[in-house]
Amino acid sequence: MRIQRPGKVREGLWCLGREESGVYLLEGEKGSMLISGGMSYIVPDLLQQFKDFQIDENRITNILILHSHFDHVGIIPFFKRRHSHLEVLGSVRAWEIFGMEKTIPTINEFSRNIARRMGKEHLYSEYDLEWRNDISGKAIREGDQIDLGGVEVSILEIPGHSSCCLAAYVPKFKTLFPTDGGGIPFKDTIITSGNSNFTQYQESLERLKDLPVETYCADHYGYVVGEEAQSFIPQTIEMAKRKRTEMEEAYRATRDIDAAAKKLITSFYDENPDYFLSPEIFLDVHRQMIRHIASILEQKT
Repeated sequence: MRIQRPGKVREGLWCLGREESGVYLLEGEKGSMLISGGMSYIVPDLLQQFKDFQIDENRITNILILHSHFDHVGIIPFFKRRHSHLEVLGSVRAWEIFGMEKTIPTINEFSRNIARRMGKEHLYSEYDLEWRNDISGKAIREGDQIDLGGVEVSILEIPGHSSCCLAAYVPKFKTLFPTDGGGIPFKDTIITSGNSNFTQYQESLERLKDLPVETYCADHYGYVVGEEAQSFIPQTIEMAKRKRTEMEEAYRATRDIDAAAKKLITSFYDENPDYFLSPEIFLDVHRQMIRHIASILEQKT
């Protein structure tokens, strides 16, 4: 079953934010941790939800970045400046990416693009949302454990959607936070997005498939519980195989990366004009994926 509304997932775990951009609050005896960084414009939603759900914001000790894409790090600047004691956690590769010259301007540009698309750009004049060079944190790696007091979070490195992608898993709750390194539960389908390397993305899905999962916490379009949560990664693996075949066929028909990408996203937006990413950004995503697929196909010929 898919649930898109914010609220309590189970004791000690909250889904916050908005349907198209969610973050999670995991509570332990020592403190709480925000998992994923969402999009910038959800900040006022979070502040209101803290009040509505009687969440003690001052207990939050960590923010865990699961990957460095703009739509997963948007709330970081605001909350890090609001609570300087917060420790921001991310992969070694994520911190390398944040240090690159073009990263911060790109995050800010794309974040405003989506805020504008959602009619939320005015929030930039009301809240300090933009990334600058004042954000630092701690690098975490495969096998690391984050102890919140009675609740431990295991870290897995799952490259493919991005080179810096992490998943978080809470054995106690059988809860998986795969960010976009898993599948996105959009409407009645699953979006698969192996942006940086589709082959690695599929390999990472295989790593996740044997985890016992009772709650699947996606960053976009809510969380999944029950029987569907248990089968969600295997379903995503099958959808990824279909997506790969679709991209291969589109490229073979055109032998042109740009034309193949445009063909695929045109049909997608004809059916899903309300998808949160703008067509321009989703086109870039498909160019990246098809470029990888094309390189493999060309090596075989």
